[in-house]
Amino acid sequence: MSGDRPNAGAEPNAGAAADETARIDPDRLTRLLGGPGLDWLVERARHRLARGEPLTGTVTLASATAAQRGAAERLLGRAPRPGRSLSVRLDEVDAVLRRSRVSPAGLAAAVTALTGPVVPLAEARERQARAWEEAYAPLAALPAELADWADDIRRDGLVRRLARSPDAARPLLAATVSALGALPAEPARPLPEFAAQTLGDAHALDDGTPLATLVRSGVRALTGFPDGEGAEWRRAAWASAGLLKDALSATVLALGVRGTAALDALADAGEPAVLTLRQLAHGAPRPPATAPAVYVCENPAVVAAAADAYGADCAPLVCLQGQPSAAALTLLRLLHTAGARLLYHGDFDWGGLRIAGGLLRRVQWRPWRYTAADYRAAAATMPLARPLRGTPASAPWDPALSAALTEVGVGVEEESVIDDLLSDLIP
Repeated sequence: MSGDRPNAGAEPNAGAAADETARIDPDRLTRLLGGPGLDWLVERARHRLARGEPLTGTVTLASATAAQRGAAERLLGRAPRPGRSLSVRLDEVDAVLRRSRVSPAGLAAAVTALTGPVVPLAEARERQARAWEEAYAPLAALPAELADWADDIRRDGLVRRLARSPDAARPLLAATVSALGALPAEPARPLPEFAAQTLGDAHALDDGTPLATLVRSGVRALTGFPDGEGAEWRRAAWASAGLLKDALSATVLALGVRGTAALDALADAGEPAVLTLRQLAHGAPRPPATAPAVYVCENPAVVAAAADAYGADCAPLVCLQGQPSAAALTLLRLLHTAGARLLYHGDFDWGGLRIAGGLLRRVQWRPWRYTAADYRAAAATMPLARPLRGTPASAPWDPALSAALTEVGVGVEEESVIDDLLSDLIP
């Protein structure tokens, strides 16, 4: 009986498919095959059609429920079988549908009637690829210096992860291109103000949004800002393109740094200056032309002692106050760009090495009495120094320093060597 019927997995043309669907008894089909007990079977058949495979052979459900077993037994008119797995021959289902005239064209037509037209996977993939290609079209408007970045985000899947679909990706990329086309911002301005004027929404570039992630990635490509993480890093990344995420809370302590009327006045008075990111964005600090070295320390006590000892005669000194803030990174980059040679000193302990290493990844500096020889000399004068604790860290500027800390085993705070540091701060 089945030998004269067409292959159950053959793809009918559009006219034939419509005719076959019209001949189906929808009410009987729903009762026979459309219930929840057989939805797994219909789904398996649909997947085979999408892959271009024939609806023949056996499909198996590993752990079938009583309802699923009962539905299969009623469909095929067979007695209950033992075991947990449930196996059904698709050829038998096809024969039942044809014989009963519920679906004269068989199982393939029944699946289409129940679930809608089946799009072959190869065709679906091709459509998806075309849709993504069209979604990337806004990137063509990027400036030439961002061409490599545009290629990178297409290859690494960043846009796909953020947007999830081509329909969402195209407006996301259009907004990204609009934002990057207006950068760097000159003069610098608050990030929400920029977002409102450029994108029509003051919160469009808030942390955590796909647009903020994508634009910040483009900013890093535009400005050469290094990899990183955390709130301070994000603040500094925006600032590198003239966008002030939080222009007042990020500060840096400096002494003898000039370049604006306020800085010049404090330098002349020999007083330390607390600079905000906003001030740095609107002014251009500079190192002295006659002595372009700028000293950088970790602890404010060094700045206070230098101001007391030398006042207006002190060499330029910048203090990180622990982990470098966005303001500190911005100031050091400005000074480095202006030709300053940055010399750094920090605590001789594992935390100090981590701060120094993190700074070195962001700004170029040379050690200022901050080598293995300097540590051994300082530790030798401190018999009561505190034991070194914590997880060891590396010292890329002097690998011997990490080994020396492990060997000697004591920490030396920056405050303990202030006299040595002060001796270098006379221009």
